[in-house]
Amino acid sequence: MSNSENNIFNQNIISKSKSLFRSSESLSDLWSPDAPEEVSNTGRDLSQLLLEAGVITVAQLASGKKVAEQSPGKNLADIYFDMGVVESGLQAKVAELADLEFVEFDTENLDAIKQIELLGHDYCVNHGVLPIEHLGSRLVVGVVHADHMQILDEIRHKLGQSVKPVIVCRKDIAAAIENLKESQVDESIGVEEIIGDIDDDEVELVEAKEEDLDLEKMAGESPVIRFVNYLIFNAVKEGASDIHIEPQEKKLQIRLRIDGVMFESMSPPRHMHAAILSRLKIMANLDISERRLPQDGRIRAMVHGRKLDLRLSTLPMAAGEKAVLRILDTRSIQVTLNELGMGDESLTMWKNQIAQPHGIILVTGPTGSGKTTTLYSSLGQMDRGKLNISTVEDPVEYHLNGINQTQVHDKIGMSFPAALRALLRQDPDVIMVGEIRDAETARTAIQASLTGHLVLSTLHTNDAPSSVTRLINIGVEPYLIGAAVNATLAQRLVRKICENCKDQIKPDDHIAEHLAMHGIAVDQVWEGHGCDKCRGTGYSGRVGLYELLILNDNLRDRIAGNPNVTEFRRMCVESGMSTLREDGFNKVSNGKTTVQEVLRVTESTI
Repeated sequence: MSNSENNIFNQNIISKSKSLFRSSESLSDLWSPDAPEEVSNTGRDLSQLLLEAGVITVAQLASGKKVAEQSPGKNLADIYFDMGVVESGLQAKVAELADLEFVEFDTENLDAIKQIELLGHDYCVNHGVLPIEHLGSRLVVGVVHADHMQILDEIRHKLGQSVKPVIVCRKDIAAAIENLKESQVDESIGVEEIIGDIDDDEVELVEAKEEDLDLEKMAGESPVIRFVNYLIFNAVKEGASDIHIEPQEKKLQIRLRIDGVMFESMSPPRHMHAAILSRLKIMANLDISERRLPQDGRIRAMVHGRKLDLRLSTLPMAAGEKAVLRILDTRSIQVTLNELGMGDESLTMWKNQIAQPHGIILVTGPTGSGKTTTLYSSLGQMDRGKLNISTVEDPVEYHLNGINQTQVHDKIGMSFPAALRALLRQDPDVIMVGEIRDAETARTAIQASLTGHLVLSTLHTNDAPSSVTRLINIGVEPYLIGAAVNATLAQRLVRKICENCKDQIKPDDHIAEHLAMHGIAVDQVWEGHGCDKCRGTGYSGRVGLYELLILNDNLRDRIAGNPNVTEFRRMCVESGMSTLREDGFNKVSNGKTTVQEVLRVTESTI
């Protein structure tokens, strides 16, 4: 598209937008909560308009009406599109009914479609949207469906600016994204310009170590800074726990871990990789010239008005350096024990265990299973005013009021055993050890528990009974384990069904078989169909699955005999222990999660 054509395009949009929007109106004024009723009326009018314009035939109208009756809730425009109606004519009438402008644009013009990177390729395809251009402070966004105002509101909050909707074709969205992916043309940001910005302006940030980086205030400085700030800002808004920046041969992929599952967020140009990594290293006070060795750093930032810790890890890969940014948000651990998802019986027993005056309590599970959250919630249940509570952690991820927290530094000899021995001279009542990794740490923790202290710690095992055999395998005498350990809690995290699109389903034979094995009726199964609030996944948030083992006298005697893990697990189940899978299917019957999620994170142990 030439400059003159661009000007004509812009003037057309501006002139038509004046007739659509009054100066006193905002986006929220245009779309009211009564939209669903308007959509149903619009459905009948759309058929008539299409027929009068010759876009559909009488036979197609009758077929569309029949499909609509058999598919309640399905958009009528989608029905006609699936029937093969010419899309441009269809979308023009959709726009006419919604009093919006219908836009057909040059999908090969990179300048007209470069705004796609603001939202990401997958987001645009999944939601049927296409950012086109800026008109002053407003972003013109092409949409396929005129009644999907929630998407426009989400984009407005996502980008922090007002949005003007226009109607576009699905084929234009697909073509624009494909052309942008294949294009190797330099965008408005050049590599030299980005690196020049970093070298000239941003090194000064390293010297201001004591100050938090306010990402929102820095948004207007330079292109790469704005991109990195937006990347972090958006990840926090989406509730992500990690940001993965993964270079590949021909593209740069950025993915977010949300509710424990990876989602592709965006794919910026491959040539931005070095600049993005350099910017992150500067923020974390790392060496930007070192690209052959892994590096770890920490960033203090302020996002959405609250302070966050961001842990950066870089690793050289075949296609370049990969970076992972872990988002440590104190709000994620500010949950009570009642909110973790334990069953009533397990919750009561766990509260009794953390109220004991001495002994060892272990929380087990793989990385990312919520062990730290459970321990911090347990510490928060205690009377921090009357007890001296101390922790040894590597690293100290979250700072808690009223608790003495110690950071491990192996390079200077401040190891877990050394720190634990020092804490025992600090008159503690409760000690939390971040992780038991070796025999020395385990023996020191056991000695602390046998001398009148309550010790909480974590282990990496698959289930609760395995924690006992794990301690034996690392060199702790069985009789000491039986005397010191009070309880072990294994846990996993599964995604919760989205409450906004939750509905009952009829399971297939495979799922029904699993339900029958656990005594769950078929009509008790729920599933999320996918909506805007859950990014179309059907899940929103996570809940814990728990396997609590309380050691009684009989089990302590068997531990002294050094049993194998299979035999010991069987004894624990016979003693009344509920397994992770059983707890998972209890949550399926309660409508909290799905069978697929339970099978994904647990294994059969019976």
